[in-house]
Amino acid sequence: MIEADEPTLAFDAELDAVGLACPMPLLKAKLELNGLPSGAVLKVIASDPGSQRDFRSFAKLAGHALLYEEEKDGIYRYWLRKA
Repeated sequence: MIEADEPTLAFDAELDAVGLACPMPLLKAKLELNGLPSGAVLKVIASDPGSQRDFRSFAKLAGHALLYEEEKDGIYRYWLRKA
């Protein structure tokens, strides 16, 4: 379900990591990305504030593109394009 103010960025897969503590959101995202073809977009939803640092660093180091990120009411959303 898309909220009225949520961006309408297309994605190929979605990972719900809400309630998981660091490093689990990132580890689950890595596993999900491994199953996707190059160029696919993964949307990740997390509640761990440390995920901001983790996903920014991961995208840069792994060569993936962090297309967009947002935080609202303690929920973090990331759109990653697989390298």
